[in-house]
Amino acid sequence: MSDWTSDSNEALALSLVRASEDTDALAEDESYVNFHPRFTYPIFGEDEKIYGYNDLVIDMRFASGSLNKYLAVRYSAKLDSSSTVDDVEGTLSEFIPPGYYTDEAAFNQCVAEDATTFRPTGQLIYSYTRLSPLVPGKGKGTIDLQTLDSESEDAVVFEVYHATWDTPGFKEYHRKMQLFILLYIEAGSYINEDEDPWDSYEKRKRRTAPHVATYHFAGYSSLYPFYCFPEKVRLRLSQFVILPPYQRQGHGSELYKSIYQHILSQPNVAELTVEDPAEAFEDLRDRNDLAMLLSTQRFMEEGFGGESVSHGGGRVGGVGKAGKSGRGGNGTTVVKGKGKMGPPADKVWVEKWRRDLKIAGRQFYRLIEMLILSRLVPNDARAARAYRIQVKERIYRFNYEVLIQLEKQERIDKLEETFQSVREDYLRILAMIQ
Repeated sequence: MSDWTSDSNEALALSLVRASEDTDALAEDESYVNFHPRFTYPIFGEDEKIYGYNDLVIDMRFASGSLNKYLAVRYSAKLDSSSTVDDVEGTLSEFIPPGYYTDEAAFNQCVAEDATTFRPTGQLIYSYTRLSPLVPGKGKGTIDLQTLDSESEDAVVFEVYHATWDTPGFKEYHRKMQLFILLYIEAGSYINEDEDPWDSYEKRKRRTAPHVATYHFAGYSSLYPFYCFPEKVRLRLSQFVILPPYQRQGHGSELYKSIYQHILSQPNVAELTVEDPAEAFEDLRDRNDLAMLLSTQRFMEEGFGGESVSHGGGRVGGVGKAGKSGRGGNGTTVVKGKGKMGPPADKVWVEKWRRDLKIAGRQFYRLIEMLILSRLVPNDARAARAYRIQVKERIYRFNYEVLIQLEKQERIDKLEETFQSVREDYLRILAMIQ
C-alpha cells in the first residue's frame, strides 16, 4: 500500500477474548484472535482505504460472551492533523454502541467477570456436542458423539438460542453483534429494531472450563416474518453469519438445521424462504435440505416406491458414489417399485410434501429434480426425456418474462443451455453428499 494509505480490511484486526483461565484450557491449534473482516466498505467507503497513517492497526476486541468491545487505534506515524486524515475511531464509533472500552486493563476485568456471570438471552432450542480438541489421541472414530455426555470433560457443547425483540435484554445484545453483518455479509445492513418484528437465532459455544461453564458467541441468523394467507406467516432468512474461527467445521449447517427444525415445530409458520442467498449459503442449504429429505423414510418410500421406481420409463436405484447407477449405494440390486417422483413427478404429491415440510416452492422443486437425477439410469432414454421436460418446464415458468421476448428457436436453445447448466450444478451438489 502507498505511504499514508491503508487497506481497511487488513488494518482492522478482530479478536474474541476469553478469561485467562478459559484461554489456558484451549488446545494449541485453537485461535480466536487477530482475524479480519471480508468487507469494510459500509464503514470506510467503497474503496476500503484509510488515509493518513503508516502501519495502521485497528485493534477491536470482543468479550467472547457479552460482546462488550475494546477499541484501540495504533500507528507508527500520522499526518499532521488536517481534513484529509481519516478519523478512524470517530468513523467506527458510528457503527457500534457507545460505552466501548479504550482502557485495556478495564476491558480485561470485564472479560474476567463475564466468564462467571454472562448467560445467553432467549430460549435454548438446539444443541450438539463436539469432541474437545484437548482430548489426546482420540479421533472421531474412537468416540461416539451421539453418546458423549455433554458434561464430560471430553465434550464441547454448541447451543442455539431463539430470541425476538420482546426477549429481555436482546435488543441491547443485538446492537453489539450486528456489526458482524456489515463485516461478513456483502451488502449487509443493520435492521430497524423499532419497527420490524425480527426473529434471531444465536449460536454459542458452551465450554466447561476448570470450574465453570462459559459461553462464547459463534454466529447468528435473523429472519423476518411476512403474512401468509389466510392466517400464517412466511419466515424469510435474511442474515446468516458464522465467525471465521468457527467456519469450515460444520457449524453453519448445524445453525441452519436448528432454524429449520424450530420452524417445523411452529404451527403458525407456513414456510421458510431465503433472501438473495450467496452461493456458499445456497450450497449449504441444498446439502442440508437434501440430507433431510434422504433421511425422511416415508417421503423417500412414496417418492421412489421403496428403494427404486419404474414410472413413466424411469428406473431409480440407490444413490451410489456417482449417483449414476440403478443399484443401491452399497452395490446391492434394488427392487423395482412405483413412486411419485417419476419422472415426471406427481405435482399434487410434490405440493403436499412441500407444504408439510415448509420449504419454499422453487427450492423444493429443485430438490426434487436433484433427487430424481441422482437415481436416473444413464441409458434410460424415456426417463431422461421426461426429466428434461420437467426441469425445463420449471425453468420456463420461472423465467417466463425474459424467455417470451425471444424468438422460438432462440428460446428453445436458451432453455436447453440453461437445462445443461442446471444439470451440471445438480451433479456438483449431489457429489457433496455422497
